[in-house]
Amino acid sequence: MKLLKAPCIAILLLLVFACKDKTPEPNPALASLDLKRGDILLCGNPQFGDVSFALDCQYDVREAFDLAISLLHSFEYAEAEKAFVKVIDADPECAMAYWGVAMSIYHELWAPPGPKELKKGAVLLEIAESLPKSERAELYLDALKTFYSDWEIKDHKTRELLYEKKMERIYITEKDDTEAGIFYALAITSAADPNDKTYSSQKKAGAILQKLFKEQPNHPGIAHYVIHTYDYPEIAKNALATARSYAKIAPASAHAQHMPSHIFTRLGLWQESVDTNINSASSAVCYAESVNPDASWAQEIHAVDYLVYAYLQMGNNLKAQEYLDEMKDVSAVFPKQHFATSYALVAMPIRMALENKQWEDASNLQLPSIDFTWETLHWETAMLHFGKALGYAHTDNIASAENELNSLKTLYKTLVDANESYKSDQVNIQVHASEAWIELAKGNNDKALTLMKKAVFLEGQTSKHAVTPGEVLPADELLGDMLLALNKPEEALEAYEINLKGHPNRFNGIYGAAVAAKKTGDTEKATLYFKQLIELAKHSNSNRPELLEAETYTKQAI
Repeated sequence: MKLLKAPCIAILLLLVFACKDKTPEPNPALASLDLKRGDILLCGNPQFGDVSFALDCQYDVREAFDLAISLLHSFEYAEAEKAFVKVIDADPECAMAYWGVAMSIYHELWAPPGPKELKKGAVLLEIAESLPKSERAELYLDALKTFYSDWEIKDHKTRELLYEKKMERIYITEKDDTEAGIFYALAITSAADPNDKTYSSQKKAGAILQKLFKEQPNHPGIAHYVIHTYDYPEIAKNALATARSYAKIAPASAHAQHMPSHIFTRLGLWQESVDTNINSASSAVCYAESVNPDASWAQEIHAVDYLVYAYLQMGNNLKAQEYLDEMKDVSAVFPKQHFATSYALVAMPIRMALENKQWEDASNLQLPSIDFTWETLHWETAMLHFGKALGYAHTDNIASAENELNSLKTLYKTLVDANESYKSDQVNIQVHASEAWIELAKGNNDKALTLMKKAVFLEGQTSKHAVTPGEVLPADELLGDMLLALNKPEEALEAYEINLKGHPNRFNGIYGAAVAAKKTGDTEKATLYFKQLIELAKHSNSNRPELLEAETYTKQAI
């Protein structure tokens, strides 16, 4: 499916000094750094909201600096770095421009920077330290320095928490500084414990951001971080109004077009998710054709992952398959081996097979052919083994299913040994769910249920990662499927209804609840759920058999 693309626009920033006879010479250390330079490339309407945050820079570069901050706030990291570098080239004594480049390679909420980026950030901050600066700029530079210092001996989480504490001090002391509140809230969200189901950190950050959003409703960073902060099923409704406004604030950003779908997905608003991700993918294709026409941008693939998920929840296999087929042709991406790309390329075909209960297809799944170092991508490859294990278990190929389970257990141990606690927890859920269905295939029903309930418990202790629209199959839903298979419809209905609270409007969750209700003899509830299923798919022109069953049942119930 070819996406309609907005025109790509190169923004030329003319930086002219009227009051200085000579621009200072740049620091020689800059020559050793791989800095991004060139025109600022944006697609469509080149608006990024209202930002004013030019500290310690010459007047003539402040427009460029504010554009760079706006790009940074919408995670347009490459273009943000180019804009900050333009400021450095025009005003080498602007200390905060060096901070800006270092922030552009920090990538909060994304994949942590590697050794090359950490060395680069440390050099930039060292240069900035030698420059004249205001006390306010000194605070920002000192805070970021805690993240880049001692990175060889302190892990990412430790440095992230140290940075958060420093930003808290700025927020407290600089009460009139909007950006201090925004960057502090982002730091809180980034450092939050993903397994804290009280969401105490997120609620703290959200309170700061929502107060600021009332004062500055056209600020891209505030809107963006509200969405990230509330990107959890239990609290997502707090960000719905903001999600519906963010794409309008920053229409030139592929990421800004995509981000509202995080909230739409949490709330089961599938058509809204589809609409915003079509815009995001189109913008990303446009950008890629201008920057790297021989590769696909990670933002496009990330948006398509959410598109496939949304279409599947509306029962629209045709559209989901069209996008999936397009992704199968991806042979090169940038940034190379980005975690959003590797996750999406593995997850999409697994979702297609498992959501449709195409167990033979699931057992034949393979890793994408793209040249990634899959042997280092343990979470992604675990998803594949999980999908295959379920496929084999449902087709009674127990030996092959157990081989996949053994692979899952190995990957779980590898992640534990690497202190990848979140990812290891996710794989542990898959280990228990896979083993549960293998035991069911063996006829060990009690053991199967015990294992599946343990998977549900484990999943209840964790939250989803921002990179994913959701688990490839929720554990509660799988438990409902197992209880139905064991002719326990009352318990199955309870499991499906619990699942729908955390995963509203999931196609299979609603269908499972309808079938379970029908088997209990609750005609009223069965009719209610079957009607919900029909409503969910009313614009999909879907031929899924579940919908035929729903239509037949509701007609008979009249």
